[in-house]
Amino acid sequence: MTNTSKPGSDLAEDVLGMGGRELVTVRDLLLRPATVLTAWMEGGAEGGGLYARPLRLYLALNAILMLILFLKGGAGYMLESYPPEVLAPLLEQTGKSRDAFIADADGWMTLVLVPLGSFFFALTATPFLRWWDKDDLGWRRGFRATFAWLCAWTVTMLPLAWWGYGTSPLVGVVSLIIAALGVIAFVRMGQGRWFRTRVIGVLKGIVLMAAVQVAAGVAGALVGIIGIVGAFVSP
Repeated sequence: MTNTSKPGSDLAEDVLGMGGRELVTVRDLLLRPATVLTAWMEGGAEGGGLYARPLRLYLALNAILMLILFLKGGAGYMLESYPPEVLAPLLEQTGKSRDAFIADADGWMTLVLVPLGSFFFALTATPFLRWWDKDDLGWRRGFRATFAWLCAWTVTMLPLAWWGYGTSPLVGVVSLIIAALGVIAFVRMGQGRWFRTRVIGVLKGIVLMAAVQVAAGVAGALVGIIGIVGAFVSP
């Protein structure tokens, strides 16, 4: 059988987990996100055959974020920000140095930070998007709408993700920009479905982003706990 796929598409799928349809979806999420959302809501998970499934695309985008986090040195920076009075008893119990303890915890934290955060984002955003939608979505389509928004947000934040991990002042600035991009993605994607006017859209986007940030805090605390437990069980 003749292989009719394009070499560029094959390479992208091998390296990033994205084929031609995923790349088309990313392009349209950047240029016309409302059109992509409509296709996913009315044409099914593949948008009537035009687009990648939102959950699959989101997992591929998360894989890129995990790669960036790994290349940046992992998630150990989260424990490095803990005050000495919190870390000291843990170090004493394990008998490890501070550097060794954080190194052992880092592998566990790097593994779960992105997927756990994404899980909490989806659980938090779905009730809002179901509540605001003019249609009765049900949970299945509600989660699809959530992953649609998360995909639209993630493709805009990826160019900044390299500077989004760590504890420097620059990370704080980048985090604010990324949060603003989430609101912008919501406004660009949801007019006519999640809100009628841009003003209401911005207000709802801010509410949604505030809820997601709370979820991120909870996820971050769990990641820290997982890292500490991992450091205890690591030899």
